Amino acid sequence: MTAPTTATDVNQPTLQPAAPTGRRLSWPVLLLIIAGALALTSLVRIVTGADGITNVSQMSTALQLAVPIGLAGLGGLWAERAGVVNIGLEGMMILGTWFGAWAGFQWGPWTGVLVGLAGGALGGLVHAVVTVTFNVNHIVSGVAINILALGATRYLAPLAFEGHPGGSAKQSPAIESLGHFTVPGLSDALRDLNAKGWFFVSDIAGLLGGLVTDVSWLTLIAVALIPGTWWVLWRTAFGLRLRSCGENPVAAESLGVNVYKYKYLAVVVSGALAGLGGVFLSLVANPFYLEGQTSGRGYIGLAAMIFGNWMPGGLAIGAGLFGYTDSLNLRGGSANVHALLLLGALLLVIGAIWLAVRKKYVQAAITLVVGALVFAWYAGTDEVPNQVVSATPYVITLVVLALSAQRLRMPKADGLPYRKGQGK
Repeated sequence: MTAPTTATDVNQPTLQPAAPTGRRLSWPVLLLIIAGALALTSLVRIVTGADGITNVSQMSTALQLAVPIGLAGLGGLWAERAGVVNIGLEGMMILGTWFGAWAGFQWGPWTGVLVGLAGGALGGLVHAVVTVTFNVNHIVSGVAINILALGATRYLAPLAFEGHPGGSAKQSPAIESLGHFTVPGLSDALRDLNAKGWFFVSDIAGLLGGLVTDVSWLTLIAVALIPGTWWVLWRTAFGLRLRSCGENPVAAESLGVNVYKYKYLAVVVSGALAGLGGVFLSLVANPFYLEGQTSGRGYIGLAAMIFGNWMPGGLAIGAGLFGYTDSLNLRGGSANVHALLLLGALLLVIGAIWLAVRKKYVQAAITLVVGALVFAWYAGTDEVPNQVVSATPYVITLVVLALSAQRLRMPKADGLPYRKGQGK
């Protein structure tokens, strides 16, 4: 006889996620590391004179660029916590950009937000049907959705936008803005403090100033979704059942959990969140739809999720890091990236010392050599090529994932096929 589905039943040892490999960082230690990184960045700013790396405008741009990456990563987290790999985040973001811009042009920006959510959710539903019901390989399904979304929007864009002022086969007319806000008084005070160039204090002011200057209402919603996701998935019975489907679906089914239902819900929510990231691109970052607007942000969002070890807090840090490096393209890119070469060299030296303390002498020597080469690059040049500036976000993505790979632990049943009743 099937046991009833209750929070008490599901909260059994067999359904608890296994402990991550390695030691988890406590919040005080994590905050100390972040403060140390910011202090080192401040030192580099003073030495190099590259004030742009922590000014208010740079941080505001970084936040704007981090939001769609974070939303895509959050979508990936929902799906993969339920055991479904979602490579199709890029395609779902593309659907969000087109549907959001189309509805925003027709009926206003907030309607565009809702329709863009629905467009992304539609992509998620297709992915759920193909992977959960028909057990198609998750990677194959995700790649197919990316291709189909691109093809569908290329077909629909000329039908919807051609013939309207400012519209074309690849671009929508301008769309009414969702609006921005700046916290009066506080924004000006932080900007003035940032302009003083003081060690650490001015850099903190720049970081906080970017959070209260020219902020979109959709940004507030996106930021609120980070703790909201944590609370739903880690503090509710619903979240425990959903995560159990990604860890041990057979055990979850034996306790009465409808595994198919939770996988479907998770993947549809995943698509909706990715679609919301697309809406942000077409209604906030640029007030129009443009073909190729996502520029691979769905994949970077997936990388941010992996960097964050499938946790909302780590995902937010990863999205912020990738958004910051991407912002270097827009504001003083060459000078800022050149200054960050010195920061990279210092971080590599610190990493080498840490490895040596842990008696990993070969790795420490290699890290030290790489750090010396990066410093030589910094000392021997006054700027970096524009191609390097453009590639910086993607290089940072690869480096960060390579360095954090040993601490990662994906959900045990992530990407594995599942059939109802297979444990009997």
